[in-house]
Amino acid sequence: MVRVRGATLDDLDVLVGLARAFYDEDGFATATGELRHNLEVLLRADNAHLVVATNGSRGGPVHGFALTTTAFVLESGLVAELQDLYVVPAQRGNGTGSALIEDAARWARVRSATLLEVVLAPNGRDVTHLLGYYRSRGFLDEGRRIVARTLSGTTGG
Repeated sequence: MVRVRGATLDDLDVLVGLARAFYDEDGFATATGELRHNLEVLLRADNAHLVVATNGSRGGPVHGFALTTTAFVLESGLVAELQDLYVVPAQRGNGTGSALIEDAARWARVRSATLLEVVLAPNGRDVTHLLGYYRSRGFLDEGRRIVARTLSGTTGG
């Protein structure tokens, strides 16, 4: 049985470790210190939902996390984005990812979000398996592309 609970500042070290493993696996170059800082900010943010997953009704070691945020946009109103979802490799296939997605959807519905979105960042890799994974959980590929511009002179806080 997978247990999903809200993350707290007490989980920060574990979250940083999981985020580092996730970003290394997916080819993101974000520095560990920046991940720590950003996770601290997100743990305090009103528009962010950061959760961890454990096994069993009494918890146990954290083996996954998810981050969902909301933003109000002209086209759709309040939209939730499942920004990050990571499960340690040894725990994959046991329903943790699905539990984290369903928790994000519940949180978004409670806030009256009209959509729950996921951005798949290929980073030069084939993400076909992720398209299938999310499609089987009710997500539709709208064919959108995200383009980004780095803003010089900004800091992570």
